[in-house]
Amino acid sequence: MTATTLAVLGLAFSLDLLLGEPPNALHPVAWFGRLVAAVDRERPAGGRRRRLAGVAVAAVLPLVAAAVAGGFVLAAGLVGPLAGSAAAALVLFSTTSLRLLLDLTGEVVDASDADPASAREAVRGLVGRDAATLSPAEIRSAAVESAAENLADGLASTLLPFAVLAPLSLPLAAAAAAWVKAVNTLDSMLGYPDEPLGTASARLDDLAMWLPARLSAGAIALAALDPAAARRARRWARVPASPNSGWPMATLACALDVRLEKAGAYVLHPEAALPTAADGERAVAVVGRAAVLSVALAAALSLAAPALARLAGVSP
Repeated sequence: MTATTLAVLGLAFSLDLLLGEPPNALHPVAWFGRLVAAVDRERPAGGRRRRLAGVAVAAVLPLVAAAVAGGFVLAAGLVGPLAGSAAAALVLFSTTSLRLLLDLTGEVVDASDADPASAREAVRGLVGRDAATLSPAEIRSAAVESAAENLADGLASTLLPFAVLAPLSLPLAAAAAAWVKAVNTLDSMLGYPDEPLGTASARLDDLAMWLPARLSAGAIALAALDPAAARRARRWARVPASPNSGWPMATLACALDVRLEKAGAYVLHPEAALPTAADGERAVAVVGRAAVLSVALAAALSLAAPALARLAGVSP
């Protein structure tokens, strides 16, 4: 199963590098987003009732996504081992995003000085803040912040549990990746501080992202050839409201020696200047290398998983 897992990882990331994101009409995450939007439209009145409904949403919808993904891989496996492996790779491909993140970040950085209006429009694909009044340096800051945070959200969060579980069961690995992606999606769509419907989803996402965020910070520090950047980042990692997103963002800020700032929310590494275009290009390169390190870690975990399972008394 270990060789199969490595092949599945290779196929999934080859698809990402070759194809990028599937179109929305064919993207399972987009389908899940439409389901969340439909639930959101039916939200009950009253804060307490919405909070209770939010607990049900956080408990049930990710399990639905996990059951669909796991069932898809299980059904494909009944056709044959190759079909099961291909199905698992498709699930992993649909729950991760690297090429689009790096391409869009690079596009924003390249346009930030030459065509700020275009950069403001493009950065909306990375961040939810109002970009209308952002300066070129602030646009670059937003793009760099998103690149760091989405290394954890869009790659490590689903890749790592998939790699650990795949040598044991491909359907289980696919279900785990889909569950985490569903939790991330719920948090991004419902997890606002003033919306009780999203409170449970936000807290669940905090738990699910605790380890991926910190591993991503370590990968960024290593990719920047500055292992101490993660230690220096501790000063600012807890400044953002999220208990997790500050770690990769602050580590990248320290590794690049730049200030990353979201007005009214946080300032990371405040002694430095906002990123230049050259800093933005370095950020894209560092995050790309950190992604390679994350895939290498996933491969190592998949190799170690059978031995760990035997130690735990679980038969791979």
